[in-house]
Amino acid sequence: MLDGFARKQIDPLLMAIARRLAGTGITPNQITVAGFAIGAFAAGAIAAGWFLTGLVLLLVSRLADGLDGSLAKLTKTSDFGGFLDIVLDFAFYGIIPLGFIFADPGQNALAGATLIFSFYVNGASFLAFATLAERHKLEGNARGTKSIFFTTGLAEATETLAVFVLASLFPAWFVVLA
Repeated sequence: MLDGFARKQIDPLLMAIARRLAGTGITPNQITVAGFAIGAFAAGAIAAGWFLTGLVLLLVSRLADGLDGSLAKLTKTSDFGGFLDIVLDFAFYGIIPLGFIFADPGQNALAGATLIFSFYVNGASFLAFATLAERHKLEGNARGTKSIFFTTGLAEATETLAVFVLASLFPAWFVVLA
């Protein structure tokens, strides 16, 4: 719901960074993989109870997630890059709740599993819509040019990130936030 607004705010910064990276030989796919790896470390930090470290790492991970697309626009986009980006995005959105589950299984397991299930259903809906949009030649760029066209949702990346940030700041509230 807030992604379109958030993108307008952060895209100028991402493009400025991407312009500096464009001639370095660093590829969008390398940034995608690095961003996911940082996200995996964020989940590990959260699982270990290092919530503020996890918060910093997950924010850096999401910065990389936006930066890969900005760099791709300046260098070269690819279908594989779009595929890699969406797969690792979905993996990130599953691994962060797992970190909270491992941090306190007795308290967080049911809420975390429910959250992951909701991401799974949302992901299925997202990909089914993208398939139909492609088949029916639907296009839109409210969020900028993307590898996959998708519609606005009630809880998108911005809202999900806000929940992860709040849960990292107030881990005892994970069950309520999830």
